[in-house]
Amino acid sequence: MNPTVRFALFASILMTTLFAWTLPARAGIVDAPGADLEVSLVTYGPGAIYWERFGHDAIEIRDRVSGQSVNFNYGVFDFSQKDFLLNFARGIMRYSIDAEPTDAEIGYYIHAGRFVHRQRLALTPAQADALRDYLLWNLQPGNRLYRYDYYTQNCATRVRDALDQALGGILKTQLRQAADGITYRHETDRLMAAQPWLMLVLDLGLSGYADQPLTRWQAGFIPMQLMREIRRIRVPDGHGGSKPLVDSDRQVAPARLPAPPDEPPNLIPPLLIAGLILGLLLGLCGHYRHANRAARIGFGVLGTLWLLFAGIAGIGMAVLWAFTAHHSAWANENLLLFNPLALLLIASAWRHTPSRMARGLAWLLAAVALFALLAKALPGFDQRNLPWICFGLPPWLALVWVLPQRRGPASM
Repeated sequence: MNPTVRFALFASILMTTLFAWTLPARAGIVDAPGADLEVSLVTYGPGAIYWERFGHDAIEIRDRVSGQSVNFNYGVFDFSQKDFLLNFARGIMRYSIDAEPTDAEIGYYIHAGRFVHRQRLALTPAQADALRDYLLWNLQPGNRLYRYDYYTQNCATRVRDALDQALGGILKTQLRQAADGITYRHETDRLMAAQPWLMLVLDLGLSGYADQPLTRWQAGFIPMQLMREIRRIRVPDGHGGSKPLVDSDRQVAPARLPAPPDEPPNLIPPLLIAGLILGLLLGLCGHYRHANRAARIGFGVLGTLWLLFAGIAGIGMAVLWAFTAHHSAWANENLLLFNPLALLLIASAWRHTPSRMARGLAWLLAAVALFALLAKALPGFDQRNLPWICFGLPPWLALVWVLPQRRGPASM
């Protein structure tokens, strides 16, 4: 949302809230009794911008008497925040809760072409009252900020946790079953499929942490998954039985943007083809480089591009592991394929006869890359990085095949 519009809306709801606290009579959601409060989970579909691809959600609190309705959401960040980009790179991000008039917020998402879905929840008056009080407390300046994490502390998990707290832990208890093969990587690749280059970068940078099987509770880090999972929840009906938590489930507005696929794309075929082509070209150019100037230049260019990619990617993954709080990137097995030491071989791609040290290093890096494949049969190597093994292994094998070829006297 436009920052000016967002500020105006926030100022409006804040002034309304402060004004309501000064009135002795009923003024809306601030002092309405729990029996008059209507609580809904509002879910917004994926947007067109990369940070909108995971969807969004909010808790709607409506006072049936005054008609005031406010949406509380936890997805607010500020590019102008001090050191925002540095903190983003370090994985130390501060997000906050926000409150906006329901009609204004929903209107924004409808205008953006994103679907809007409302689920009215069957909370008791005491639960609705407790939830409202908690959200208003959370909205206060000293309580608004929270430490953001893509998977465990985001707009959906904070909404989920607030609802679970009001319900006395019912959500977490009833959603502890496995989530049918859903993982952080599965959802990341699926929802980012419309932006394939960014999806590939994210997939390369995710470690085995992203492949752990999730429970239905954990899968609620995606707003659309939380919307589905909350339909399973049953709460006491006050007569010794139970009833659905969701007592009204309707679409407010359809999506005008393409829906993400139900499953992530299979990355093995395209990355395997790319790896085989690169390996074949490196092998052919390297084999004929001593007799053909074009082959020698081709080998130098292709070898340099490959070694630059492998080295820079390796540096990036090592930095994420050693110096940031992005724990979803720690201990990335792709470091076996893309190693910072690859940068030391760039000069050898242009030499008529590589040194013995360069050939030894190439063999070492190729052996480590081969180990990445063999390790799939070993316990503890559970990262789903077979697509990247398919891409990275052929170029390394091609290099160790052609680099030992010697023509004339050896040189260091």
